Amino acid sequence: MNYEFLGKCKCAAILPAILVILAAVWLGVDICNKTSESDNVITVSATSEVYAKPDLALTTFSVVTEAKTVAEAMQENTAKMNAVTVFVKSQGVEEKDLKTANFSISPRYEWREETGERVLVGYEVSQSLQVKIRDLARIGDIVQGATEAGANQVSDLQFTIDNEDVLKEEARTQAIDEAKIKAKNLAAALDIRLIKIINFSENGEFPIAYYYGAESAKTASGLGGGAPDIQTGENKISVTVSLTYQIR
Repeated sequence: MNYEFLGKCKCAAILPAILVILAAVWLGVDICNKTSESDNVITVSATSEVYAKPDLALTTFSVVTEAKTVAEAMQENTAKMNAVTVFVKSQGVEEKDLKTANFSISPRYEWREETGERVLVGYEVSQSLQVKIRDLARIGDIVQGATEAGANQVSDLQFTIDNEDVLKEEARTQAIDEAKIKAKNLAAALDIRLIKIINFSENGEFPIAYYYGAESAKTASGLGGGAPDIQTGENKISVTVSLTYQIR
């Protein structure tokens, strides 16, 4: 029997298995190293706030009418709302900045104690017009004139910025710069080296300023109080960013 030949065959069969095992060990070490490197991270956060005066006001004028019949309620409500719309347009508000926000017809019932029954006594028609006012100096006059024209509810007066993207970008850039500075200072204090940014996240806060005194506009106007004095103040745009660095 050729033992030398058999030995060579056994070696030839065992060699691939040994190579597979070595490759697996090498691959395992490489994966472990990569995993351990990616696990060495720090995350820093920073918040930047930008303040700006609003340049757009949004409010809603409503006409609520009650009558015994739907036709009567509709006729009166339509006349008043048309008058409100005509007045608002006369103040320079464009068609694109007007939108009907609500229209409803509801029956009105009263409870009769003597009979213990609910009785239909009429109908209520409600229509709301959402208005964008770009000339903020005219807000008070428009509110007063709309109520004199027939609006008996004024609500949701809020102040916003028509194009917030520029301000958001400014706040974002400032927050990123602050986060980078914070990361460098932290790295120096901990005696570590920043390799690269491997993750980024952002949260924004863009509150809208509301004016809660608008509901009294009709009463004040009816008593000769004149146009309400409305202050727009400033809006705050806040952006918080988080940067995750791979470190060594």
